[in-house]
Amino acid sequence: MIQDSFKISLEKNPTISVTAIQGHFTTSNTHVNHYLDVSELRFNTRIAQDVALELALPYLTSSEVDTIVCMEKTAVIGGFIAQELLREGTSVMNTGKDIRVIIPTYNTSGKLVLPDNAKEWIARKNVIVLVSSISSGHTVNGALEFISYYGGNITGVSSLFTALPNALGWEANSLFTSDDVPNFKIYNPLECEMCKEGIKLDALVSHEGYTKI
Repeated sequence: MIQDSFKISLEKNPTISVTAIQGHFTTSNTHVNHYLDVSELRFNTRIAQDVALELALPYLTSSEVDTIVCMEKTAVIGGFIAQELLREGTSVMNTGKDIRVIIPTYNTSGKLVLPDNAKEWIARKNVIVLVSSISSGHTVNGALEFISYYGGNITGVSSLFTALPNALGWEANSLFTSDDVPNFKIYNPLECEMCKEGIKLDALVSHEGYTKI
């Protein structure tokens, strides 16, 4: 059953925090024993600005960025990251440039696509992938394939939380990792220890939140 929740704060900026809820949760690809609620980071504009400042740091002086691909409701943060990268005096790499913040859509085959008039924002451009969380790598993998298909150059992968620090060969630039959550466990659904112990699923998790079963 869903148990007590607790907060985890970023050490250098306690304003940035997530709520961890204990239980037995399922995503589309994994089972986990904690749900990390990152809603405030994505939708509270004041906090999203602080989040963007932290996530922009690795790119400020070393990476050219043309486009930020925002997955899983991260567009508010993506817009603020672009602002930070374009701020005069902080980034010699991107000052004076145009940075696009885009949200791709899925076609009927489950592949990420762009309308024809937006393809030029990926082709031969330097692209950051921004996701809410990385647990199985499925979303990141889809985004990387999407960028490659449209001829983009991958500059980096950023996330609010990751259980896979080296997602698909990319070192994820993340605010929080599974190391920040005491006793965090992630399982292949067929090998889930909670299932083997007869512990029923509590909720279905998506990038929208969680829904009790």
